[in-house]
Amino acid sequence: MQTRILGESLEVSAIGLGCMGLSGVYGAGLSMEDAGDLLRAAYDRGITFFDTAEIYGPYVNERQLGAGLAAIRDKVVIATKFGFKIGPDGDIAGTDSRPEHIREVAEASLQRLNIDHIDLLYQHRPDPDVPIEDVAGTVADLIREGKVRHFGLSEADPALIRRAHAVQKVTALQSEYSLWSRDVEAEILPTLTELGIGFVPFSPLGRGFLTGTIPPGSLPDNDWRNRMARFGGAAAERNFQLVQALQAVAARKGYTAAQLALAWVLHRAPGCVPIPGTRNVARIEENIAALAIDLGEADLAEIEAAFPQEDVVGGRLWS
Repeated sequence: MQTRILGESLEVSAIGLGCMGLSGVYGAGLSMEDAGDLLRAAYDRGITFFDTAEIYGPYVNERQLGAGLAAIRDKVVIATKFGFKIGPDGDIAGTDSRPEHIREVAEASLQRLNIDHIDLLYQHRPDPDVPIEDVAGTVADLIREGKVRHFGLSEADPALIRRAHAVQKVTALQSEYSLWSRDVEAEILPTLTELGIGFVPFSPLGRGFLTGTIPPGSLPDNDWRNRMARFGGAAAERNFQLVQALQAVAARKGYTAAQLALAWVLHRAPGCVPIPGTRNVARIEENIAALAIDLGEADLAEIEAAFPQEDVVGGRLWS
């Protein structure tokens, strides 16, 4: 497995594992035992970077990682997140990055993960009610106390990134990036390069859609993706035509659509560490194989011609 350095010093595998789906969201979640088996299978294949958050479940996902990775804790990097209010019924009730809340979440995450420090702690989403300087300062205090090793942001704009970085160095930004979600290219990626901040693309396979395995109308009723415009009705029909074009290019080159889409991300954001999620060991192996794909500018142009961003129908966020 290749490795990457996020920020100044956080070494991780070149592809990580996004763990949200282990506890549900995309249909039924895995049991603790099955989640543990998958996590250890990912590690056995070279993955050392695991991404979770308190809201996944909520809370269940961190417990799955804590149990599943316990025997190899010192050999892996665990990232988790704060920044949302979670109601008593488990629903998200807005953002909350007040310093006292950050501390409460960090302590609870440490307990659920059964670890003595969090390797990478992200603000899950910007909070318009709390100055980012207060957020960064609170995480800086947690770093000084040894409870956190590195500070991250998610879905932040360039101005917010700069303000946070001035208070506490930001090790990584996590934002959505894939063939059908390219918003970060114009301003965010250049900002990260300038400041020496790592980039962690989430949903690099378009929440599974770019794999070609989710034809329109195939999602179960309890799948969270049904709430996204891109996955429904005429939008899904049109978007799936783009995926089929991508599949045709991939087949000519001897790859799967997932491998080609992931290789595209790795080439368009050099040094990034994508975190595709899956509950299938074969998919983990398929994703890792994308690291060996070498794409030239002509290849990248061919992929983008088959899957033009301007032809994608529907927004990338849930309704």
